[in-house]
Amino acid sequence: MRMRRFLVTMPLMAKRSSRGQAGTLRIIGGRWRGRRFPCAPGNVTRPTGDRIRETVFNWLAPIIDGTRCLDLFAGTGALGLEALSRGAKEALFVEQEACAARRIETTLRELECFDTDVIAGDALQFLAGTPRTFDIVFLDPPFGVIDMENLCTLLDKGWLARDSTIYIEMRRGDAMPPLPPGWTLTRDKTAGQVRFMLARRVGD
Repeated sequence: MRMRRFLVTMPLMAKRSSRGQAGTLRIIGGRWRGRRFPCAPGNVTRPTGDRIRETVFNWLAPIIDGTRCLDLFAGTGALGLEALSRGAKEALFVEQEACAARRIETTLRELECFDTDVIAGDALQFLAGTPRTFDIVFLDPPFGVIDMENLCTLLDKGWLARDSTIYIEMRRGDAMPPLPPGWTLTRDKTAGQVRFMLARRVGD
């Protein structure tokens, strides 16, 4: 496991919460169930809440074992870490904020989990690079900053396995972007001010 860095040419707002103090990330299920780790301050990351994560991974339970996962806009790494805990074969974390990326790397080291890579850099610039395929992709960008339609289009250019699942998290009330051809929305739910969903992509 290693952390790679590359030049950020397109600055983005960090995920934010109302709190500026460092918090704690709890892994909900799987081999690391109940483990807790420090995470970056609330003014740097906006972690996906426990209740939403539990629902999402109940949805993913039939397919997650042995998958390759991409956690874009990783923040605390909560989604990728939960996936690894529940049987994913590997995970790649992409996070712009250097302190958050270092925290993910530290957590992975403490878990002795080395089937991973942490990239400290911009997610859109990462997607402009040479693609590799993933079975599950987690999309939890800063609310109101990223063009979700463009993000999904970029992912569809070689980053997705033939039969893949994409998790999308948005602000409740925001318009659902058009999905690329071949994508089908399979789950759609709201909790508080968050709308979260799964899409399935079956390609050639």
